[in-house]
Amino acid sequence: MNIIRETKSICPECNKVLPATVFERDGKVWIEKNCPDHGKTKELYWGSYEMYQRASKHSMRGRGIDEPYIRKEVVNCPSDCGLCKDHLTHTNLANIVVTNRCDLACWYCFFYAKRAGYIYEPSLDQIREMAKNLRNQKPVPGNAVQLTGGEPCLRDDIIEIIKIVKGEGIDHVQLNTDGIRLANDPTLARRVREAGTNTIYLSFDGLTPETNPKNHWEIASILENCKSAGMGIVFVPTVIRGMNDHEVGGMVKFAAENIEVVRGLNFQPVSLTGRLTRAERDKYRITIPDVIKRIEEQTDGEIAKDDFYPVPCTGPVSEFVEALTGRVHYELSVHFTCGAATYVFIEDDNLIPITRFVDIDGLFEYLTEKAEEIKKGKNRYWVAIKVLSKLKKFVDKEKQPKGLNLSKIIFNTLLKHNYKELGEFHHKSLFIGMMHFQDKYNYDIERVMRCGIHYLVPDGRIIPFCAFNVIPEWYRDKIQREFGIPIEEWEKITGRKIQDDFYIRGKQEVIVK
Repeated sequence: MNIIRETKSICPECNKVLPATVFERDGKVWIEKNCPDHGKTKELYWGSYEMYQRASKHSMRGRGIDEPYIRKEVVNCPSDCGLCKDHLTHTNLANIVVTNRCDLACWYCFFYAKRAGYIYEPSLDQIREMAKNLRNQKPVPGNAVQLTGGEPCLRDDIIEIIKIVKGEGIDHVQLNTDGIRLANDPTLARRVREAGTNTIYLSFDGLTPETNPKNHWEIASILENCKSAGMGIVFVPTVIRGMNDHEVGGMVKFAAENIEVVRGLNFQPVSLTGRLTRAERDKYRITIPDVIKRIEEQTDGEIAKDDFYPVPCTGPVSEFVEALTGRVHYELSVHFTCGAATYVFIEDDNLIPITRFVDIDGLFEYLTEKAEEIKKGKNRYWVAIKVLSKLKKFVDKEKQPKGLNLSKIIFNTLLKHNYKELGEFHHKSLFIGMMHFQDKYNYDIERVMRCGIHYLVPDGRIIPFCAFNVIPEWYRDKIQREFGIPIEEWEKITGRKIQDDFYIRGKQEVIVK
């Protein structure tokens, strides 16, 4: 055993906070903890120690928040979430659950109403207050919200919800959906777009009915309706070992074929909820390096593992912009094992990762160096001129895709703060990301303290994803039960039955097992 670091975790049986060890064995990274009441648990943490070491070089410590949403002398992570003074990352993306009703029933889902026994649907006033709370966060006001569920399109007032969130100053609104209603209502994509939605965050688990039974038959209509509305889509595949991991490369190619409407993919290795045996966890467990390796294999090396960088690699960009402007800036300071990403361009049916024509490491090192010069008193305008003259050095014009002037885009974004061309960059490229949410078996409190995806809840708290969903008895279920109503009461008030929500394809309810 090669010990990497000591951290804290929780017992998957009783939630007791325990000392934990992250270590390397046989080229993989594991986490182990020992509960005095329930024994030892060893779980795969990352499928490649080599990739873990490379990613760890980009680790950064975020500034956290200036005004914690709870104030206690002693903070016991993760039992005091809300956020707290020890949290290291401001909200990068805020989730608002608008309903726990769903029209599907996927076995790996975190939650849905039929299983919970109650309906949780915050009022419009509560949603408005949540958005205001996010905007009041300091030093960096939250500016991105995902409306999620359940299935948010089951809310009859979803258009009004979008307008409310947008009206509170939220720059980016994304709608997390299975797309069923986008397929069956040709006007819905246009209406959510006009209301202020920027992106459809679309569940998409594979290319065949076997791997994607939830919306395989509806995908063509979803793409067509969103394209007609000028609405961009990000595919969100939940990747499960032995079930759909053989199609990740094909999903990338399918997205590339539809780049006019598909802006990217965000692969999510499955979070194993509930009580599972060691054999069951080994059967389904897949980690970020495993997914990346499969993409490399299934694209014949067009996209390679070294093309991916961990999320906090962007720290030098934030640091430079802050030094140049003298103002605090949005930063992605999540834990380096939480996610990874790359950008890919399509030219003559070839996939060209950005790393093939941009010296990413050199550019980041240069920006860090220039940020330090400004901090030490060098005139920021002279530094800006220097950066302008050097940007082309990091871009290989011969290998750069035709029609792309990346040096100009970087200059306008970093120095002129003109984000219009950055938007054009996103339209020309395909984002390929990974985000692995934790479960009780691989829980690492260091990751929780750096979480950048948070939930807004009606009691005013802002709660990290991997506290909210992984320990539902403390957070998600407790809060939603408090602010929800029993299904029977909801049915009496609305005059509807919850089973009426279930999507019927032919004569069968769509239950994804």
